[in-house]
Amino acid sequence: MVIARRPLLTATAAATLLAALWFVPSANATDEPGSRSGPTTTTVAAEDTSAGPRLADTGTGIDTTPYLIGGVAFLGIGAAFVTHSARRADA
Repeated sequence: MVIARRPLLTATAAATLLAALWFVPSANATDEPGSRSGPTTTTVAAEDTSAGPRLADTGTGIDTTPYLIGGVAFLGIGAAFVTHSARRADA
């Protein structure tokens, strides 16, 4: 009976992941905060044309250190699970 539950657990996990991703906000760069109409065109001053296009320029940088640490941690945990599974299959 355990084998019959495995596809149900896989489907439940996939549905849970899709439901969680549904609530991830999109990154629409708009002029107005709170506007969800999509990207808009703006006029650029003559002195800013040499800088190139600016997408979602908020004036502050994003600290990516927590994302980097979390990504490396999840990668390590995944590698550990794969290694454990491979060793368990050989035994």
